[in-house]
Amino acid sequence: MDFEALVKHISTIQSTLQAQAAHAVNLALTARNWLMGCYIVEFEQNGEDRAAYGEQLLKKLEQRLNVKGLNERRFREFRRLYLVYPQLKEPIAQYILAESEIRHTLSAEFTGPIRHTVSAELQSVNNQPSEWNTQADRLFERLPYSHLKFISKIENPVKRAFYEMEAIRGCWSARELERQINSLYYERSGLSKNKEALSALVQRQAMPLQPKDIINTPVTLEFLGLNDRALVTENDLEQSILDNLQRFLLEMGHGFCFEARQKRILIDGDYFFADLVFYHRILKCHVIVELKIDKFRHEYASQLNLYLNYFKAEVMQPDDNPPVGILLCTEKGDTLVKYATAGLDPNIFVQKYMIELPTEEEIKKFISTANY
Repeated sequence: MDFEALVKHISTIQSTLQAQAAHAVNLALTARNWLMGCYIVEFEQNGEDRAAYGEQLLKKLEQRLNVKGLNERRFREFRRLYLVYPQLKEPIAQYILAESEIRHTLSAEFTGPIRHTVSAELQSVNNQPSEWNTQADRLFERLPYSHLKFISKIENPVKRAFYEMEAIRGCWSARELERQINSLYYERSGLSKNKEALSALVQRQAMPLQPKDIINTPVTLEFLGLNDRALVTENDLEQSILDNLQRFLLEMGHGFCFEARQKRILIDGDYFFADLVFYHRILKCHVIVELKIDKFRHEYASQLNLYLNYFKAEVMQPDDNPPVGILLCTEKGDTLVKYATAGLDPNIFVQKYMIELPTEEEIKKFISTANY
């Protein structure tokens, strides 16, 4: 064995076992979520004291369990997963039986006669040609929960089966799957005269799924009990600038009180991350700083505006002033900035607060002299 062979062997071991670990975590996560949905439905239909909880069941579960990541919204997702995919019972039962750590506590009850609510949509899928019926074991083995979560929202069973097959065939990442759904790939395929050519083009351009995509998701990391900081990956340059910028703003002495870094914001099931969040004790408002290692783009202004609107609706107290946003880019065109920011909420009042915030000259000097 020469050195190059050694490098190849170690690289193969790393990639193979990393993929295996990610796959194992995903199977456990999918099984957990489906089982929770199963038991919720079973309780709603046949629970001895179900009438005492009614519509407050999921909220009461959240309060009683008090487990990070298990909340009312997630329980609704798990219930939908079970109702849309009751056929996952068999592969999940086999998975449980194969896992000695959990089979003794779950197998006897789970593999017994659990009542199933099979929706009319599922019946419709079963009546479709066989090529539309993705096997349950393939769904369980090949589609991570992050994918099943998106697909289970689709009401049309044929459309759902279409995205199941395409995601499996192309080994799509969750982001790629969401992008294809939002770009109406199913509808475009129906209108296309050459469906195979369109499919081949989509698969060539698709972002493939990587092991880190499975592990580095908010749901998975909460499931594993990891710290929130692990939810966001940054390149070294951006981390260095954020480190220096955070220290710079605190050292200026203009009333900045550090509150959060990579502040996680959950909106409609999607996670967003604000780079730095301060509270300004003099201005009585939050200051949100976004850093882009890139030239200014119009979507950056929209993203920051989203954060400001979220803080106004969900975080701001009655005696607070509206939040302020600072967007730092490597380069900007004044005309693009003018058009991109026109029409944004006037309550941002950025100009009004600049007397207490760092001046443009101070920020420019900091960026030009900082040692990264």
